[in-house]
Amino acid sequence: QVQLVESGGGLVQTGGSLRLSCAASGRTFSNYAMGWFRQAPGKVREFVAAISWTGGSTYYADSVKGRFTISRDNAKNTVYLQMNSLKPEDTAVYYCAAVYRPYGSTLKAVSDYDYWGQGTQVTVSS
Repeated sequence: QVQLVESGGGLVQTGGSLRLSCAASGRTFSNYAMGWFRQAPGKVREFVAAISWTGGSTYYADSVKGRFTISRDNAKNTVYLQMNSLKPEDTAVYYCAAVYRPYGSTLKAVSDYDYWGQGTQVTVSS
């Protein structure tokens, strides 16, 4: 069981950058795969990026590939989402998610995760 708290959201201009952080509680953070999802008004929650619990694999939605980077620092119990070249369509509430040792999972579905943060708002102005 983990508790997740996102931070780092805000208002940026098109083409700008932002780094989101997700701080996790617990002493077994390294055993959890982590993901980032986002949800815009009137839209379903969609996959953005994920990183395996071993740290050996990362996954990205096609819409953010090459612009966003997910990383984790197990010593700090934190996962990050570096967002560059931001576009208005990136505007959404961004959520951090976790799942314990998800063998056999692609980590790209909402249903793959058991724990969620409260979300942080990212707004990209045109």
